Amino acid sequence: MNAMFSRYSRQTLFAPIGEEGQTKLARARVAVVGVGALGTVAAELLVRAGVGYVRLIDRDVVEPSNLQRQSLYDETDAAESVPKAVAAARKLQAINTAVEIDAHVADLHPYNAETLLSDVDLIVDGTDNFPVRFLINDVAVKHRIAWIYGGAVRSHGVVMPIVPGETPCLRCLFDRPPEDGTAETCDTVGVIGPITHLIASLEAAEALKWLVGDRKNLSRSMTTVDVWHNRFAAVDVSRSRKPDCPACGAGRFEFLDAAAAEDTVETLCGRDAVQIVPVRPRSPDLSLLENRLSRLGTVERTPYLLKFRPDPSRTIMLFPDGRAIVQGTDDPTAAKTLYARYVGV
Repeated sequence: MNAMFSRYSRQTLFAPIGEEGQTKLARARVAVVGVGALGTVAAELLVRAGVGYVRLIDRDVVEPSNLQRQSLYDETDAAESVPKAVAAARKLQAINTAVEIDAHVADLHPYNAETLLSDVDLIVDGTDNFPVRFLINDVAVKHRIAWIYGGAVRSHGVVMPIVPGETPCLRCLFDRPPEDGTAETCDTVGVIGPITHLIASLEAAEALKWLVGDRKNLSRSMTTVDVWHNRFAAVDVSRSRKPDCPACGAGRFEFLDAAAAEDTVETLCGRDAVQIVPVRPRSPDLSLLENRLSRLGTVERTPYLLKFRPDPSRTIMLFPDGRAIVQGTDDPTAAKTLYARYVGV
């Protein structure tokens, strides 16, 4: 038995995978969108399983509140505000050096979604917001790429594989994302680690089925779990495809329409912070900004971002892709004013 199959011997003994399936996993390419509570667990399981290429996409940095459930991170990552994609890539590469880990510190938007997602065999949902999921759905349907939808909040979660052309897509089931402020989030109602790990494990199981080609055992249901109230249900959605679905029926990819996209200004719930995302790609010169802003406040530069504190109560984190997180306010207008004043964009 060669080194690869020796490492995965317990997995290849499992008949639905076997040596043939292990070879398929080694050749597979997967994108994990969002490397938080779900994404860290799913990515780790896939890397340990020997998936040959894993792309990590996340816009955020590690914070102390992440450590309760986001299992790839530690206190040093949080203290240094390391981008999640970078911190996760380090840990995953140490776990399995044979896997190619491709980390992207980026916000997924219409201008980069197809570049980041259209060249993989499977997309795994590790996000925490519906607009990004609808964007994933547009790319997946347009390029006929399977993806695994998942979400968790409080003590309950949901998992559903989506196979374009075979199963209902996300827009067949939910025409639009929930209105702002109406959906529960981890920052507003909390979440416990067992449900995020369970949902991510179910996502990873569906991913393995798809990647080894075990289509007959791929779930055709929307599975819901509540670990606190001991509830488990599977709703058959196989007949829920809509002929008039805007995405998989009519081929209209409204969330992927870059011409209609605008810069995003988003209050980050529970964090006293606002994220500003320029949808059109920008590449600010962080070295020039560091020199200019150092005369106006405290500046801290890392390989991944620039932190500027104009006063002790406010911090502006600037990323190489032009994004910014303004900490110290939850008012989008105030955040935009600070951004314009100091960054000049």
